[in-house]
Amino acid sequence: MRGSQSKGKRTRLVALVALALASSAWAAPKYKILHVFGRGEDGVGPWGSLALDAQGNAYGTTRAGGAHNYGTVFELMPRSNGHWEGTILHDFSEDGAAGVFPEDGLVFDPDGNLYGMTTSSFSGFGTVFELTPGSQGWSISVLHDRGQSTDLILDQAGNLYGPMASNGQYGGGAISELVKDDGWTEKWLYSFCAKNSRKHDCLDGSDPYAGVTWGPGGDLYGTTAQYGVHGYGVVFRLAPQQDGTWEETVLHSFPAFPTDGQKPYEGVVLDKAGNVYGATYQGGSSTGCGVIFKLAPQADGKWKESILYDFPKLSQGCIANTMAFDAHGNLWGTAQSGGASDNGVVFELTPQQNGKWKYHVVHQFNWKDGSLPGSAVIFDNQGNLYGTTIAGGAPNYGGVAFEITP
Repeated sequence: MRGSQSKGKRTRLVALVALALASSAWAAPKYKILHVFGRGEDGVGPWGSLALDAQGNAYGTTRAGGAHNYGTVFELMPRSNGHWEGTILHDFSEDGAAGVFPEDGLVFDPDGNLYGMTTSSFSGFGTVFELTPGSQGWSISVLHDRGQSTDLILDQAGNLYGPMASNGQYGGGAISELVKDDGWTEKWLYSFCAKNSRKHDCLDGSDPYAGVTWGPGGDLYGTTAQYGVHGYGVVFRLAPQQDGTWEETVLHSFPAFPTDGQKPYEGVVLDKAGNVYGATYQGGSSTGCGVIFKLAPQADGKWKESILYDFPKLSQGCIANTMAFDAHGNLWGTAQSGGASDNGVVFELTPQQNGKWKYHVVHQFNWKDGSLPGSAVIFDNQGNLYGTTIAGGAPNYGGVAFEITP
């Protein structure tokens, strides 16, 4: 009798293990192409992140293509049959009135207007533009004509923030605010290299290529790709002062040690505790593919860096973009190259009880389903992930917009 009971328990245990494995396999993230670019005049090369509206429609830009081959702003709409339908909201033209060659993502204001940037215009610099929906479609207007392409953010009053100045007061770039008044006016919040006459002595950093992000108390956090104490970029914080100025604090200068990262070209994200997370373009201990780092504030006012992941081999990815948190506190992102066929990967970093983070490759691009993801991913309210690749995607190979369902 006992033998029969023991055998029955083993049988049930095997069945439970099999069921758990089946459930795990069923729950594996699913990759889906929403749109392949490069067909007709729908644009080529979606460089930036996607933006979602309240109805779940996705919006973005292409660097080239369109009717005039100067890039587009597009919308992708989900349909009941599971397919997504694309439409062009604006086709940039050779007259350059609204700028040409948009590269980065878009941002919505509460009224449903879209804001973005281009890399070039009549002035020789890029533009900051606004797209406004109307009964006759979307109309475009230029808010600022001396910008540089990057992701913008909004405050509650509808003002725009980012590295919009072409070179800053001292040649090292600047973080600006576009104030939403009768006619949008630019206010420089901080100009890099202000304390130095020689650019290579810019201890406060130089060349802020990525967008900034909000932190506690209305502070702005970001990166510069160059200089700082150690010469290869910094992570900084800008804090608003009572007199209307902004004070910069360098949280970390790269590389602080030989195997630290170098050149943080991408932006940072913050968790609920105020820790800062980002990635570098190069550096690290082995492949030179950069590192994923965390900066934690300390009681003495300093910031402690921890390396969450140092890419050990190309098959795991190389050169991570700006990351995003999911609802469970996991970090998700894309690496521009690496993977089995060197077309880039989507990855997840999960915090462990011992304080370390577990890295997992969620998807490896294979050229036919996309190649070279160049921007951050975003999440919808259901936890689905969305992103773009600059190239790849059969049969047109002009890049793709994709969805991953966890």
